[in-house]
Amino acid sequence: MNLPDVYFYGSRNSSFVVFIAEHQDHYSTKPYSFIKSLPTRVMTFNWCPTYSSTFSRSISPLLPQKDIVQEGQMAAVPVPLNLANLPKVGNLPNVRIPTYARAPAGAPTIVHISVGGFHRAHQAVYLDDLLQSNAGGERWRLVGVGLLPFDIPARDAMKAQDCLYTLIERDQKGDSARVIASISEYLYAPEQGTNVMEVMADASCRIVSMTITEGGYFIHEGTGDLNVEHPDIQHDLANPAAPRSSFGYILAALRKRKANGLQPFTVLSCDNMQSNGDVAKKMISAFAKLADPELALWLEKNNAAFPNCMVDRITPATTDVHRKLVAEKFGILDQWPVTCESFRQWVVEDHFPLGRPAWEKAGAQMTPDVLPYELMKIRLLNASHQALCYTGMLIGHRYAPEAMADANISKLLRRMMDEEVTPYLKPVPGVNLEDYKSTVIERFANPAVNDQLLRIGTEGSARIAKFVLPCVRDSLVAGGKVKFLSFTVASWIYYLGQTKDETGQLLGFIDPMLARVQAAAVAGKDDAKALLEFKEIFGADLAGNAKFAGQVDEILKEFYASGPSGALKKYVNSA
Repeated sequence: MNLPDVYFYGSRNSSFVVFIAEHQDHYSTKPYSFIKSLPTRVMTFNWCPTYSSTFSRSISPLLPQKDIVQEGQMAAVPVPLNLANLPKVGNLPNVRIPTYARAPAGAPTIVHISVGGFHRAHQAVYLDDLLQSNAGGERWRLVGVGLLPFDIPARDAMKAQDCLYTLIERDQKGDSARVIASISEYLYAPEQGTNVMEVMADASCRIVSMTITEGGYFIHEGTGDLNVEHPDIQHDLANPAAPRSSFGYILAALRKRKANGLQPFTVLSCDNMQSNGDVAKKMISAFAKLADPELALWLEKNNAAFPNCMVDRITPATTDVHRKLVAEKFGILDQWPVTCESFRQWVVEDHFPLGRPAWEKAGAQMTPDVLPYELMKIRLLNASHQALCYTGMLIGHRYAPEAMADANISKLLRRMMDEEVTPYLKPVPGVNLEDYKSTVIERFANPAVNDQLLRIGTEGSARIAKFVLPCVRDSLVAGGKVKFLSFTVASWIYYLGQTKDETGQLLGFIDPMLARVQAAAVAGKDDAKALLEFKEIFGADLAGNAKFAGQVDEILKEFYASGPSGALKKYVNSA
């Protein structure tokens, strides 16, 4: 019988809990009375240092003495994160806590739809910095909204922790911890839909931001227009007062604002898409024309704002490993921490008719034109991510730093950026592209962040189309090379056709189009045509381009003939 280790902790007032570490990565608490029910003969008990010798004496008769670890060998019990415990957290070494008071209801408000790791490591941190410094003057309030069933753990964590969470910034100098308090309220829409619409419709709401991923925009794969047949769109058209999509909630709130004589709030897309604000405007406007033509005219008449922005910060998905890190290294019991790299960038089109926080005082770049920054980031960083992840996973790696330690993989990325992407980028104000590329390589190789390759490769059909293929088109128009870009596409196709990497480990796949593209890759084997015919990915232009299609097919055949490592070695070392 395999049972978890149990760690006992006490305190000065002898109020004891049992802290259980199952496989060293999952935590829960039990009352002191639970001790009596423990099967002492089959479980290892570890004494953790506390201030109470009384506890040691009282528990000793229950435990085999040989299993008790001497005081001083383990850390004290982590402090559960919440507002009441914030002073205790502030007394922990190497942990920064917020000292500002949250703004009350009625203060200028941002509502953020879909609060995940990235939002909590990025936009929420910029606001936290601003509130902590008081540099902006105004006190802003941030309300988070969850829409989907997988947001339930977030709902529970935010409720238990008073919307506080720990941010761990990781780089080669070490880890730093701080508690973020900028999110003052969290609403779970399936249970609190009325509250969501009310806070967005209130005059205090100036901005509705969102990180809903590309799938949340309901873009038709073939036309690029709104997919009106999507079940969520159909549901919200039929049930405008009880929506379930972000667009449905936005329209419901805007309808109330119109009725109350208020101006529309600014919609700020923070998703990793080129021209994200333009995309949001196109899709929401199309939905409004279907759902409420008068509302659509009102939005147009009032020049509803949908600014573009470019966001950047590598933020791995939170796992139990991160919870353990926060508990053991920093002494905080946090159900939903977030880890990220120290680098961050936010470039925002400065178009906010109802006002905005002074984000520039927290390091954001406000500009009239985001496009040059977007193109730089998407075509150098995001395209390189795609080159890294599929080849890396196929060779047997699961984390970015492992893959970057392979000289041939890092060479693939650098040659692709230098020879096939950079020549066709326009100058970016204030940015040296050579320095930027070197920074990209350093960030990918950061062992402290240890980003998951599967996370990077999620929704590959969309990411290949949005990040890699625009680079291919630019190079082809200029008569340039596309060998390494073609290698990236071929690695994705080969990956789809496999179940295991070349070391025998199972591969993982996450893609809304997985059933279709995987079936085509398996059936086509070393014939790239099977995938290149997906016009919703490659378009008619690239599917029929002899130079590009020919190179992808040639490289794919090399993958099948020589394996991923062999194909990589051959092509990155060729002229």
